Amino acid sequence: MFAELLNDYFFEFKKHFNFIDAATFSSKRDTQSPLDIAFIEGAANSDHDVVTMLKLRQRAQKVVAIGSCACTGLPSAQRNTFTPEQIAAIQPILTKFNYPDQIKPLTQVIPVDAQVPGCPMNLDTFLATVNQLLVDFGHAPIVSKSSTINH
Repeated sequence: MFAELLNDYFFEFKKHFNFIDAATFSSKRDTQSPLDIAFIEGAANSDHDVVTMLKLRQRAQKVVAIGSCACTGLPSAQRNTFTPEQIAAIQPILTKFNYPDQIKPLTQVIPVDAQVPGCPMNLDTFLATVNQLLVDFGHAPIVSKSSTINH
């Protein structure tokens, strides 16, 4: 959905943001530098996810949870309510990938400064959140081109 948003707002975002650690956009990533904002999508489904989230929180002044899984854990966390029989059926997968017993939303792993719920995320809410963060950091907000950015 973010890539969709860039179709309309690329040049406006480019004025305000330097994407230094975005696996979606580039294989060249800076995983060490401090960040003003970290946008994190998804729930903590593994110990690796937890470590990644903790590292991003240490680097970032602000963290934004993106999507339902990051905000609430669902739908990923549905397995947290599985019956013992259902867990037994998927146990080989849990073991193979060393998944923990419970999936956690981002908010249960690290402090979060803002949330953009939805699956997929709501682009209008995302843009409003970005604009609030821009204002918080002393920048002018991005002017919305339309209220129909949710294609």
